[in-house]
Amino acid sequence: MPGAKDKLVDGLYGLGWAGVKKLPEPAAAALGRKIADVAWKRRGKSVQRLESNLARVVPDAGPERLRALSQAGMRSYMRYWMESFRLPAMDPGRFGTDVSIKDEHILREALASGRGVVVALPHLANWDLAGAWVTGHVGVPFTTVAERLKPESLYDRFVAYRESLGMEVLPHSGGAAFGTLARRLRAGGLICLVADRDLSSSGVEVDFFGATARMPAGPALLAQQTGAALLPVTLHYGEAPKMYGRIHPAVDVPPAGTRAEKTAAMTQAVADAFASGIAEHPEDWHMLQRLWLDDLEERPK
Repeated sequence: MPGAKDKLVDGLYGLGWAGVKKLPEPAAAALGRKIADVAWKRRGKSVQRLESNLARVVPDAGPERLRALSQAGMRSYMRYWMESFRLPAMDPGRFGTDVSIKDEHILREALASGRGVVVALPHLANWDLAGAWVTGHVGVPFTTVAERLKPESLYDRFVAYRESLGMEVLPHSGGAAFGTLARRLRAGGLICLVADRDLSSSGVEVDFFGATARMPAGPALLAQQTGAALLPVTLHYGEAPKMYGRIHPAVDVPPAGTRAEKTAAMTQAVADAFASGIAEHPEDWHMLQRLWLDDLEERPK
């Protein structure tokens, strides 16, 4: 049975989805900025971690620049939440006007080829809004994977929310998700995965801003196993309500090497594409957790 804390967390998210979408857009944006600034001034663990991560992305930034970046980062993060709470009630016609994606033709041509497409994104700007752009503007349904959250009722809320935007959502647990994703790709479908943070012990080590991090092997493995195109995508915010993005060239499967070597090379290429987008818009990277291996706490034995 869920405890009091779980019920509180679920209740707060429920209040957000029920209440924020009823607010006028300027009021919701102002509320998000207020919450972000309060959290930033308190300098809790998440804010400190964000600032530490940004210090790796912008290594020449002094203390004042880092604090300004972390404040902008918290505002960007809360903008994501305010937008996400409002997305189910948003006019779908806005997805084609509020969102502008450079090199959209790369995605459309890959889909038209019928070989299946894996889109890999980092936690930049609003990946849910990007998903709504795919279903509402490109007109293509897709499958994604969601981390199982606690309490279970909160996970159910996220699944229902994303399904309302036209996504098929699979739980990130066990090996069943990989098989379903592979079947979708072999049928010429689209898979979208947030892939800049490994949630398992089977991730691939990559060089990321000069240090070692671990990223999911799934996108590269799916592309190898099914012949799908692997497309990194990066996003960034403009002045509200605009969001911009770029579809990077496909990451090809290396012609030689073992499966592990091919996976490592492809995941590094995805990480490099992510790094280019994050370096250009570090304030929109919502990484409030430990990422680099030398930042991770020692796992219990």
